[in-house]
Amino acid sequence: MKAEQMRAKSADELKEMIMELRKEQMTLRFQKSAQQLQNTTQLTVVRRNIARAKTLLKQQNAGAAVKTAKAPAKKAAKAPVAKKAAKAKA
Repeated sequence: MKAEQMRAKSADELKEMIMELRKEQMTLRFQKSAQQLQNTTQLTVVRRNIARAKTLLKQQNAGAAVKTAKAPAKKAAKAPVAKKAAKAKA
């Protein structure tokens, strides 16, 4: 599946897709170990699809975090500490 098609999905759909792909990956691993897997490139394709889905999920979560984050508060101006200490001693 292409990344463009995955971007259209929600976070819940991506999580569900990852679980399905992991089940498929496990099945392909069993087939490979039993020497029943005809096309070994399927493992690579599934692994890369899992990575794509996880990347998009992380990007969606990061985008949501940025939108909900508060604007940074302005820092108060700091007075030089050394000058205060010198005046106090004099």
